[in-house]
Amino acid sequence: MTRKPWDIAFTAEPTEVAALRRIMRLHLGIWGLPEVVDDAQLCMSELVSNVITHVGPGTPATLAVSMSGVHLRIEIHDPDTRALPTLLDANVDAEGGRGMAMVDALAARWGVQLRPDRKVTWCELATGLASPNGHVEGPGVRRAEALLACYSGAKPLLRPGPGKVGRAAAEESVITVITDFLHWLRAHGCDVDEALDRAQTRYDAELGSCGDGGSPMSRA
Repeated sequence: MTRKPWDIAFTAEPTEVAALRRIMRLHLGIWGLPEVVDDAQLCMSELVSNVITHVGPGTPATLAVSMSGVHLRIEIHDPDTRALPTLLDANVDAEGGRGMAMVDALAARWGVQLRPDRKVTWCELATGLASPNGHVEGPGVRRAEALLACYSGAKPLLRPGPGKVGRAAAEESVITVITDFLHWLRAHGCDVDEALDRAQTRYDAELGSCGDGGSPMSRA
């Protein structure tokens, strides 16, 4: 999966934060990173709030999101190079300082870059990816790969290759496994069509929960 960097200009106002959170969720769903959404939204919200508090409401700013290796990189650009975010030892009674403390707790790393015309406050979150263009090893993927490993026996687990041939070969292996499961269901008196419909419904629901707009599977 190719994850192209994106950015969006906004005005640093409290009312903008909710819209930015929705945009973040949408893009990360498309990128196949649902498990990072909550932390990404929190960090982004705190970075934006930091601009509102210390630079001022109405400040023109930009949210930029990209991949930094296998980490998700979130940047907030603003024009004030003097108001630098600081990490305070915020206790339960402190009114301020919690924002960057939360970013520090959630992110693998964070920092500030000063450029001639702007400041860039950034953080990077671990994604669980094995490679920048790979997929997240979520529970469903791990269970499927465990089943494929058992199914193939002594043979090495077939993973999709970089080209069309590699992907087609891996897809054929998975289809073979699914077909055998359908035979198993029929042999035990189960309704195959109902099982497929239930699987499709559950699959669509899981995609919808992370904002993925992928096309549903189809069958005759």
